[in-house]
Amino acid sequence: MAPLSNAPERWHLQRTADRFGVADEWADILASTHVGFDVRFTHRTPQKFQGTVVRRRFGELTLVDCVCTPFSGHHDVLMGGAGESMIGFQMVRKGAERVRYATGEHVVTPGEVILWDGAHPVDVEVVEPFMKRTLIFPRERVLAVCPRLADLQALPSLAENPGARLLVRYLDALVDELPGLAASDAATLSTATDVALELLRAAVEPGIPDSRAAVRDALRADIRRYIRAHLQDPRLGPESIAKAHAISLRSLHSLFADTGESVAALVRKSRLARCRAELEQPGAGTVTEIAFRWGFSDAAHFSNVFKREYGLAPREVRRTAAARMNGQVIPHAD
Repeated sequence: MAPLSNAPERWHLQRTADRFGVADEWADILASTHVGFDVRFTHRTPQKFQGTVVRRRFGELTLVDCVCTPFSGHHDVLMGGAGESMIGFQMVRKGAERVRYATGEHVVTPGEVILWDGAHPVDVEVVEPFMKRTLIFPRERVLAVCPRLADLQALPSLAENPGARLLVRYLDALVDELPGLAASDAATLSTATDVALELLRAAVEPGIPDSRAAVRDALRADIRRYIRAHLQDPRLGPESIAKAHAISLRSLHSLFADTGESVAALVRKSRLARCRAELEQPGAGTVTEIAFRWGFSDAAHFSNVFKREYGLAPREVRRTAAARMNGQVIPHAD
């Protein structure tokens, strides 16, 4: 267990950026206070790199303030270290940081809060002079109050989250009060830890899909894949889809009720998109052949629904595509 000390620890680095070993010194500080990073300086790094970290401990948690000039870093779980077993709640005070996970990229700007997990690889780039405050939790304590977090590939967004804003205000107040707390006041520090964990749980839980929602999302994704794979089958429709997935027709319609699009419409639009793609390709066959290939059984019906969807008849799409390939300009019909 971390020592019950409220005395801040400080690290400061101010060195010429191109001097040998400076990036490694900053990497060592980050590994001691956050997680391990392979640090690189960028074209945005000033001639003299500056970085300051102040860490305060309370109970099992650490509150870390970091101010630095631009740099980039890569964190990988193979680096080892205590950071792998930590989850951070980060508040940006000044500047901007680009964060890249396998699931996406986000630029964090002043006023934003994010979660990071030391068990996930990440690339970061501080793109302008930066100031942040991070509350670092032992990962097992977070998962004890929010176990569903362990199953997520991407951490939930905390944008516009009232629970996250409440936790930010609590941490700011805590920083003001920590100097007055005796290091031996274990009960008070333990209570402060529990409050921070509960506030984090309240902020994170609403962004995690419950098991029922997760199952529905997975089933919808599976059905969409099934539709794409069976578009050429003229029998494809709600009845055959429901049967293939061992659910009732009513359950199938209910599954897509909150998407704003019926299953039949999803099938029709998917077929039309395939038809349009082939109409724009030379040698794909006649309009009727293309329509029949992608599950339409009536050429006139196909032409009507195609024009309703795209505002052009199939032959107009084909004529426009052919002219474009030949470098001709086709005037739009009024």
